[in-house]
Amino acid sequence: MAIRLFPRKSDKTAALRSTAPRKDSTMQLMRTQPPCPNQEWQLYDALRYAVPVVDAALRKIVRLTGGFHLETDDPAAQKLLDRFADNVPVNGAGISLQLFADQMLDSLLTYGNAVGEMLTDANGMPHALLTAHPDVIRIRPQADGSCVMLRHMQDGSERPMTAPERILFAALDPPAGAVYGVSVLRGLPAVADILLRIYDCIGKNYTRAGNVRYAVTYQPDGNAAAFAKEHAREIADAWQDGIRAAEYGEVQDFVAVGNVDIKVIGAENQLFDTNVPVRQLLEQIVSKLSIPPFLLGFSWATTERMSAQQADILTSELDYFRRILTPVLRRIGGALLRGAGFDCTPDVVWDTINLQDETELADARLKSAQAAAIEQEIAAKDAVQPE
Repeated sequence: MAIRLFPRKSDKTAALRSTAPRKDSTMQLMRTQPPCPNQEWQLYDALRYAVPVVDAALRKIVRLTGGFHLETDDPAAQKLLDRFADNVPVNGAGISLQLFADQMLDSLLTYGNAVGEMLTDANGMPHALLTAHPDVIRIRPQADGSCVMLRHMQDGSERPMTAPERILFAALDPPAGAVYGVSVLRGLPAVADILLRIYDCIGKNYTRAGNVRYAVTYQPDGNAAAFAKEHAREIADAWQDGIRAAEYGEVQDFVAVGNVDIKVIGAENQLFDTNVPVRQLLEQIVSKLSIPPFLLGFSWATTERMSAQQADILTSELDYFRRILTPVLRRIGGALLRGAGFDCTPDVVWDTINLQDETELADARLKSAQAAAIEQEIAAKDAVQPE
C-alpha cells in the first residue's frame, strides 16, 4: 500500500497546476509575501533603545567589521578611487566611503535591509552618497526576474523611482522566495520583554524598600495613656528633626522616654536574587548576536580555548557581513570609474579583522615552510646515498 506524504489535491486544483507556467507559480509565491514590516522595524528601534547591551553589540559589530579600500590596476583610476573614498559627502554632513559602509551595515543589522543612493552629475559620475531608512522604498518582483523599486510616500501611496539605477539595496539573509532580509534582532523582543520586566520589578522593589523607612512605635504605660497623642506628636517631631539634620551632615541623637520601638520597614523581606534569570536571558541575547561575552564586559567563566573559539565564530560572522557589503561598494566604485572614462571595475580589499588572526596565519605559514624544508633535506639525503 502506498503512503502519501501530502493529501491528494482535487481534480480542479491539479488541472490548474498543470496548466500554470512554472515561473508564474514561483513568482506568485514572491508576490504574496507580506509587505515591508514597518511595525517590526519600529520594534527593533525600541529594542535598541531599551536594552543597552543590544545597541552596544551592534555597534561593536560595525566597528569590528573593519576598514577597506578600493583597488584597481590603473594608477590614475586608483588615485581617483582614493580621493573619492576619503572625501565623498555622506548625507550632507558626513564624509568618507567608510562612513557610508558603516551606516549601511548598521541598518542591515537592525532592519535586515539597507538602502542607499548615489547622487551623480551630468556624466553619471557619483559625487555624493545618501543612506535612508528601508521604509522609504517598496520592492516588487517581476515575472522576468527583475524588481521594480517604488518610492513609499508619507500618505501611504507608492510612486515610481525617477532613477532606480542609482538606488543601492542590500538584504541580510532573505528567506527563500523573499526580497527583504531578516534582522539579526529577530526573536529577541520576546526575550527582552522578560528582561525588562525583571528590571522594572527591581526598580519598583528598590523604590519601595531600597529607600530605608522607619516605623517608630510608642507604647505608653497606664499613667501616660491620657497624653499618648501629645507624646506621639513630640516623638515624631524629634525623629523628623534628626532625619533632616542628617541630610546636612549633622549628627543628632534621638532621645525618648518610655517604651519606644524603632524598626526598618521591610527589613524582614529580602529582595529576589535576579542574577540567574538575568544571566540566562543575556546568554540568549549574546548567542543570537554572535558576540563573545567578554567583548560586552561580561565576566562569565570561560577558558582561554573557549575565548579563541568564540573569536573565530565572530570572525566568520564579520566575513559574512563583508560579503554582503562588497557588491554595493564595488558598484559605487564601478560607477565612479565609468563616469570618469575608465573601463575597469575595482576590487574591495578588506583590512585584517585583528592582529591575532594575522599572527596565527603567519605561524601556520612558518610551520608549513619549515616542514617543506625538512622534507627537501630528507629527499636530498636519500638521493645522494649510494645504492
